[in-house]
Amino acid sequence: MSEPQADRGTSLQRPRRGDLTEGPIFRTLLLFAVPTLLSNSLQSLNGTINAIWVGRLIGEEALAATANANIIMFLLSSAAFGFGMAGTVKIGQRYGANDLDGARRTMGTAMGFCFVLTVLIAATGWAITPWLLRILSTPGDVYQLALDYLRMIFLSMPVVMVSIILTMGLRGTGDSRTPLIFMVVTVALHTVLNPLLIMGYGPFPEYGIAGSALSMAASSAVSLIGMVVYVYVKDLPLRLRGAELDYLKPRSDELGFILAKGFPMGAQMAVMSAAGLIIVSLVNQEGMLTTAAYGAAMQVFTYIQMPAMAIGGAISAMAAQFIGARQWDRLNELSRAGLVTNALMTGALTVVVLLFDRPILELFMGADSPAVPMAQHIQVIVAWNFVFFGMTMVLNGTMRAGGVVWVPLFILVFTLYPVRLGFYYIAYPALAADAIWLSFPVAAFSSLALTAWVYYASQWREKAKAETSYEAAEQANAEGDPAGRTNPSL
Repeated sequence: MSEPQADRGTSLQRPRRGDLTEGPIFRTLLLFAVPTLLSNSLQSLNGTINAIWVGRLIGEEALAATANANIIMFLLSSAAFGFGMAGTVKIGQRYGANDLDGARRTMGTAMGFCFVLTVLIAATGWAITPWLLRILSTPGDVYQLALDYLRMIFLSMPVVMVSIILTMGLRGTGDSRTPLIFMVVTVALHTVLNPLLIMGYGPFPEYGIAGSALSMAASSAVSLIGMVVYVYVKDLPLRLRGAELDYLKPRSDELGFILAKGFPMGAQMAVMSAAGLIIVSLVNQEGMLTTAAYGAAMQVFTYIQMPAMAIGGAISAMAAQFIGARQWDRLNELSRAGLVTNALMTGALTVVVLLFDRPILELFMGADSPAVPMAQHIQVIVAWNFVFFGMTMVLNGTMRAGGVVWVPLFILVFTLYPVRLGFYYIAYPALAADAIWLSFPVAAFSSLALTAWVYYASQWREKAKAETSYEAAEQANAEGDPAGRTNPSL
């Protein structure tokens, strides 16, 4: 087979760019996970900067409005995010198997489907925003601000989600550097445009809180255009040209996998969000001071959990490539490397946060706030549970690459509701508010124990081998029949 023909489909030589199956696992994991960690940190920093601008330039009511809007957006975007993660797994498997054409087909379907889905969500969301805000019992003085902000966010959703899908697809091909570059672009633009569009400085009109959402949409759009141009200029593996552009029309075979695997992944996000809302309601019952302390501690926890999220995502992408390359014997080594990396990174960050917890918390509440000691107490109890959380993310990341998506969802539901809430109601008479804080490590350890049992004792590898072997056979049949395969134009 000549090289031009090989480039059209399954190459005899493994692609060198983004190949996560080559070299020492620990080194490859670090090089891949660190840019992802930086991207996630920038994304959270973007939200923090947005909250600062809105709160300082408009006021507390506007800040409350963004909080109401963000809850709704997280719930509505979880499904699309899950579908994107499913696409990433399939892209990683096919890239690891040197099936570039298959990876592009999956990318096209994921992009096309999620774009259509988010357009529908945006249109529906615009229409039902008033109803959604009433369901949340949004206060009257916040209602109009939240309405303006959320509707603008809905309009920006297709652009934001396409950016996320492209980012996740690139990571499936072993590229975490490109998403980092354009996350820097997004954050820089959003930081600059936010006050200009809120207050109307210079030639910019004054949009108020809608300007904050418009700033997010504009920065995301510019970053997306730049990333697409970069993909084509650098000739990255997932670029679509000529006949390949037809892959943007969702294909039934690709869509079946994305829907079947993506729904439970998205459901996990919704389950965690709903559990978080329940915890907030329990905290609110303890009084305003406890709520303020918990809110400050949660701001810190957002950053503590980032290494676990980045390592889990990196493990999933690497495991998908290993599975595609039929390197099943390296999965356990990969998982061990992920567990060690998580313990070192999350553990070290937890120690640093606990050593400097008071000055960190004072950034949110002020040095004289009586809630600071309470927030310190919360952090001592809760912070170390993210080491357990990270270990669970590593094992789930490996299994997710093999198509195991329902069992983690069931474990999550069980540990966040019967286990966590059951512990709270049993322990509350003796422990009071500490029952809330201790429920975090109880749930995290329970989730880790169940996940580890599934990882080491179940037959998930055998099932994954059977599924990938079947797809390989189908691919071989398609390649043997010219009518069954579309040869993309390079």
